[in-house]
Amino acid sequence: MSSQDLDRLTRDAEAAIDAAADLAALDRLRVEYLGKKGHITAQLKALGKLPADERPAAGQAINRAKQRLAERIEEARERLQREAMTKALEAERVDVTLPGRGHAPGGRHPITRTLERIEDLFAAIGFSVAEGPEVEDDYHNFEALNIPEHHPARAMHDTFYFDAHRLLRTHTSPVQIRVMESDGAPVRIIVPGKAYRCDSDLTHTPMFHQVEGLLVDEGITFGDLKAVLDDFVKRFFEQDLAVRFRPSYFPFTEPSAEVDVQCMFCGGDGCRVCGHSGWLEILGCGMVHPAVFEYAGVDSERFTGWAFGVGVERLAMLRYGVNDLRIFFENDLRFLRQFR
Repeated sequence: MSSQDLDRLTRDAEAAIDAAADLAALDRLRVEYLGKKGHITAQLKALGKLPADERPAAGQAINRAKQRLAERIEEARERLQREAMTKALEAERVDVTLPGRGHAPGGRHPITRTLERIEDLFAAIGFSVAEGPEVEDDYHNFEALNIPEHHPARAMHDTFYFDAHRLLRTHTSPVQIRVMESDGAPVRIIVPGKAYRCDSDLTHTPMFHQVEGLLVDEGITFGDLKAVLDDFVKRFFEQDLAVRFRPSYFPFTEPSAEVDVQCMFCGGDGCRVCGHSGWLEILGCGMVHPAVFEYAGVDSERFTGWAFGVGVERLAMLRYGVNDLRIFFENDLRFLRQFR
């Protein structure tokens, strides 16, 4: 290609670059002229066909043209970017003189409402609220609660372990050990908080809320436990519901029981919610095992006590008629607005 042809090619390229309407078109021109198969690159490859004495001058001319087009493309790129930014700012401009849209009033989450309701009901009969760490040690979470080493609850597939001795607590029960260790007896507390287990389905989540209750004093009996829980159920659901205690087993209580409440949806007649049994299981409870007192340094000859554990999400589901536990954690505003 002669020098005149190279000048003409360069001028045509510059005109096309200046006329590029957007960055995409500019990039196509870059490839067309400076790419591996572009016009300028083709001229460089053709240098070998020229006589040896003409190659240096021709090569310099082609490189100057290449540099000139590269600079022109960069200038055009900066110009197009500025134009695109100006258009975007113009399109997204906000008129600050317009009146605000306002905000709808918020409301407490149903889990928070349920926790506060449980705390208020137990505070009314003299219980105080205790708290403890969510990252627990193996001793307080299992051993001090009389849960033996071979118990399934200690298995890796049920518990979130950090190492051999550190884990996310699987219940709020470790707090009762810590309170008895530090304060001794008598004790009258509830322990609301988060707990963690490797489980996720319609009725289980890896993180859930639990309320542990503990009463330790002289002369405490299972009858006291039944009276408190029966009264709590009626007040919580605001219905005169029947309550029954079924024998069960927990390592940290003896005797132990599961507590069922008469189905509030069918009045005990049987429906889909209660599996046509007329009853709904709501919590586990029992008399504190003497071994737990021994771990906590409480005299089991002098003191007796009871404990219970209730899942907050379970109570919230029953109180508000929710059939999928995961709804509580999805932050769907259509669901949450119902609780404003």
